[in-house]
Amino acid sequence: MSRLRIFEASNPEQPAFVSTEFEAIARELAPIGVGFERWEAAQPVTPGDPPEAIMQAYRADIDRLVAERGFRTVDVVSISPDNPNREEMRRKFLDEHFHKEDEVRFFVAGSGLFTLHVNGKVYEMKCEAGDLISVPDSTHHWFDMGPEPSFVAIRFFTEPDGWVGHFTGTDIAQRFPRYEPGQAG
Repeated sequence: MSRLRIFEASNPEQPAFVSTEFEAIARELAPIGVGFERWEAAQPVTPGDPPEAIMQAYRADIDRLVAERGFRTVDVVSISPDNPNREEMRRKFLDEHFHKEDEVRFFVAGSGLFTLHVNGKVYEMKCEAGDLISVPDSTHHWFDMGPEPSFVAIRFFTEPDGWVGHFTGTDIAQRFPRYEPGQAG
């Protein structure tokens, strides 16, 4: 289940807000410019399907987003718990960073944790299958796919180097919980 927790940046122990309700999540993220949508497949898809089949299942939403936002590249990324590079891939974006374009991800399957650091608050957004998150460019954040990552996501880019992370050098990400799928809270 998708979940948003909002913390004061100085207090990683006690969230000031917690919700699993779509409308409440979207309402809390909107003031900081973060988009949150739910999509449904036009045809069944499963992890392991070829990227073309996955994108075809979501073609109407993909085309709408590309037309609205001018994305030039759309691809599918997939990682499973048995990936030999999973630890390296997880570490890649665990520290606070930002991108020079919006980071837009749609979760076809599995889950991941986007954590945003905005205006003295930390927004911890657990995304699951069916969730689209759109993080505005220059928003400080980090992403955790968990110790045994398992997800398929559709990614949207405007520029070829849009995925490059610019790291802030702060330790804030280490002060907040890591993603452990299956844990309550």
